[in-house]
Amino acid sequence: MAVALSAGALFSTAAQAQDALVVSTWGGSFRDLIDETIGKEFTKQTGVPVKYITGGTIDRLNKAKLAGKPESDITFTTSHIGWLYVNSNLYEKLDTSKIPNYSHLVDRAKISPYHIGSWAYVYTIGYRPDLVPANIKFDSWNDLWNPELKGKLSAPDFDPSHIIDIAAILSGGDASTWQKGEAKLKALKPNFKAYYTNDANSQQLIASGETPVQVLLSMNAYYMIGQGVPIKVAMPKEGAVLGVDTMAIMKGSPRTDLAYKFINIALSPEVQSKIVAAKKASPVIDDAKVSAEDAALPGVFTTKQQWDTQAIVIDDKLRAEKTAEWRKWFTENMMN
Repeated sequence: MAVALSAGALFSTAAQAQDALVVSTWGGSFRDLIDETIGKEFTKQTGVPVKYITGGTIDRLNKAKLAGKPESDITFTTSHIGWLYVNSNLYEKLDTSKIPNYSHLVDRAKISPYHIGSWAYVYTIGYRPDLVPANIKFDSWNDLWNPELKGKLSAPDFDPSHIIDIAAILSGGDASTWQKGEAKLKALKPNFKAYYTNDANSQQLIASGETPVQVLLSMNAYYMIGQGVPIKVAMPKEGAVLGVDTMAIMKGSPRTDLAYKFINIALSPEVQSKIVAAKKASPVIDDAKVSAEDAALPGVFTTKQQWDTQAIVIDDKLRAEKTAEWRKWFTENMMN
């Protein structure tokens, strides 16, 4: 009898997993964000549960490349890493007629025929006014090079594209001519104290005051401000480096109709408004309701003018192609 019950329970669990829409995403707060804002609404409207597979950005890409058939129906990843999925023929080409809310998608979120934005953010300068000389306001990215900031700076070790692009721009180039910024970037080395390995490490370094200046994810900064850490988010005159997290349907998914429903819900004004309120991200549709308080935050874009003038855009295809090269250069020349 016990064996029969056990077998029945296993069958029930397997059936439930099979009937669920499976979403691949990052763990932690991003998994929770997707579940709370999109997943629960999807289940409410369809009766279908959502199951999550979580992991790091590159780990999930590598796993998807090796899998014979897709483990998930939908994948969330960054816009440029999404191109690596596209190049590996892992994504379904989207039929936008099955996504009615696509008509409100902002241009910067139309990444490819295969993946589209779910929310946006910037990597910009975040700092502790209580631990930085009062005369430094970070009106320009050039302010990071101030000698008074020696040993105070941190940036991500996993993606140096932001600071590489900025150094190139300040040297008269851009991401495609990034070598123009090499000397400029090397001159910034004395100001670095550490390189953070993930969001939690970034938060710990700035909260403790060990690195009171960071090139950081705007959503992380606003999360920490909410936790009582006295951080100020700058919007330099050159703009801030745009990041767009994206959604796509995995090629070979047996639940494409449900996947389209999920993506359309994600792009609904109600869900986008919840994402902005929860994470202080930029909505990727033009009809989301955003509070005046959130709309005033640096890096939260709600108008076409902001998207056009405040977002520094690194071409996603170029970024995908150069990611490994940039990381190698940064490790050898900045971190060693």
